[in-house]
Amino acid sequence: MEEYFLSLVSGRRRGVWPTLQRCGLSLASVPYGCGARLRNWLFDRGLKKTFRAAVPVVSVGNLTLGGTGKTPCVEYIARFYRDRKLRVAVLSRGYGAGAGRNDEALVLEENLPDVPHLQGSDRALLARTAVRELGADILVLDDGFQHRRLERDLDVVLIDATNPWGFGRLFPRGLLREPVAGLRRAAAVLLTRCDLVEPEVLRQIRQRLERIEHGKPIALAKHRPAAWINAQGESRRPQSLTQLPVAGFCGIGNPEAFRQTLIGLGVQLVDWRVFPDHYEYTHCDIENLRSWANALPADAALATTQKDLVKIRLDRLGERELWALRIELEVFEGEEAFHDLLSAVLT
Repeated sequence: MEEYFLSLVSGRRRGVWPTLQRCGLSLASVPYGCGARLRNWLFDRGLKKTFRAAVPVVSVGNLTLGGTGKTPCVEYIARFYRDRKLRVAVLSRGYGAGAGRNDEALVLEENLPDVPHLQGSDRALLARTAVRELGADILVLDDGFQHRRLERDLDVVLIDATNPWGFGRLFPRGLLREPVAGLRRAAAVLLTRCDLVEPEVLRQIRQRLERIEHGKPIALAKHRPAAWINAQGESRRPQSLTQLPVAGFCGIGNPEAFRQTLIGLGVQLVDWRVFPDHYEYTHCDIENLRSWANALPADAALATTQKDLVKIRLDRLGERELWALRIELEVFEGEEAFHDLLSAVLT
């Protein structure tokens, strides 16, 4: 269903019926857009109540639905403050968590075991809890750009270079969560996955951002493969699966970016499966994956993301090893200005 929706709103699906469907989605996006604009207008004029935490708040968010790489960015910022001997807490809504903690929280807990991660719909309450009970010195608000009830000292917005404008339309006709003009609320823009697009595409994105941002910092980043890890805690170099037949699968917001990363590592991608974002794997899914794995060549391996591995918790599927690619954010342009903004929050 998700794949059909993306092919529809992107315009890849052609014909009379898809065209009619897009017309219907365009009509549905009108009230959505009006609601988003009204909500922002009320917050801008102080007509909706906000909560100010007792410590600084740094928000990481985006303009579009789907994966822009927020989790590696949250980890990057949390490490920045933790390395400065501050007690950091991460606050998030917890989409896709069900009765437990969602994949993003599990990944952050695995990579940053000394940074508490609080999940819940009331981020103001989470902020009070983090300060009073956990002694947090600074709060990192995950996916917080549209969550305006909790005031923040710094708004960082991520733009995915592989699909920066959500097909140029508001949801449900496109992937925009609010009009692009909302970027003017941001203190800085972090352009992610810059290594997956051509330089000319990157130049055009930056030009549009500079027109909107009016001199605000724009940093460029990529998601750097850090290591292959498995459920037993073992790790391998990112290049260790190069030239091996690999079958990949994932249930994340931007599966194509993961596929491109695998190809960039030089693996022989022999098969590929995609599940919906934040997918909760059932026993039936695992059995189907085992059957799929056993049909692969004898020397093949399975590759997935860390977000998927923390839910599957297996080091093999059938007779094939299962490895997850741990990703780190690397800011390769504009890092000094970005760090200056992060540091300014403390003063």
